[in-house]
Amino acid sequence: MNWSTIIKEYSGYLKIEKSLAANSVEAYLHDVHLLNQFLDIRQYHINPMQVERLHIEEFLAYIYDLGLNERSQARILSGLRSFFGFMKLEYQLENDPTTLIEGPKLKKKLPDTLSFEEIEQIIGALDLSKNENVRNKAMLETLYSSGLRVSELISLRISGVYEDIGFLRVIGKGNKERLVPIGSEALKHIAIYKDTIRRHLRIVPQYSDILFLNRRGAPLSRVMVFTIIKNLTALAGIHKSISPHTFRHSFASHLIMGGADLRAVQQMLGHASITTTEIYTHVDQGYLRDAMIQFHPRFK
Repeated sequence: MNWSTIIKEYSGYLKIEKSLAANSVEAYLHDVHLLNQFLDIRQYHINPMQVERLHIEEFLAYIYDLGLNERSQARILSGLRSFFGFMKLEYQLENDPTTLIEGPKLKKKLPDTLSFEEIEQIIGALDLSKNENVRNKAMLETLYSSGLRVSELISLRISGVYEDIGFLRVIGKGNKERLVPIGSEALKHIAIYKDTIRRHLRIVPQYSDILFLNRRGAPLSRVMVFTIIKNLTALAGIHKSISPHTFRHSFASHLIMGGADLRAVQQMLGHASITTTEIYTHVDQGYLRDAMIQFHPRFK
């Protein structure tokens, strides 16, 4: 008994016995695939009959850490309840692992996320007649299109922007490198910033390869990026507690709820290391960009 066989039977059950529309079937199957991917990531080598309450709780905590809001968590849990209800019906599953789970318990701590429309509002509030806002637009498009940490954003190097293949080389936690897809919109605004603003700065020599600089030619601070986003959020009329990390949570949330593979999102957030020489040769990275093109709002 394996996941693919049972999921295939579950799909038939949803279509035939439940008479659900194709979009609804796809959403229910996506919930089960997410759980399966999570168990694979954690190396729990178990089949659907062996899933326990602890596994479900760990899974919910995991998607919470990725920034999915309470409504999204509740919907996924509802989908899993449907799946294990099917297991009880068809496979006489004795212990439904979702039975005693009432729902997300983390809403008080859950960080705010932004909808795609709110992201657009914030970026749209920039007055592009000001030099710093040309830079800020490039920064925000980069944050949302790649899910970077603020520390990764302010240390991003020009030599790490690979426009020809649409990827960034990012130095993350533990000095690990990873390759992250970035969309044409963000690349376009990076190019505009470089050509119209950055090239006219008097750059401190040691920072010549740092992409985003302040007016004195030095890297931006974390506090400065936070202040820029806080002020823009207020200007856009959005009453949420927003930080640079909110863009990272929103990036992950929008991808997952759009149907992206959990493992691809995990890698993009910084759980995979690469070497510089792999940038043009590592074929396995192709599916990361495919996930972005298919599921990220800005890539559509």
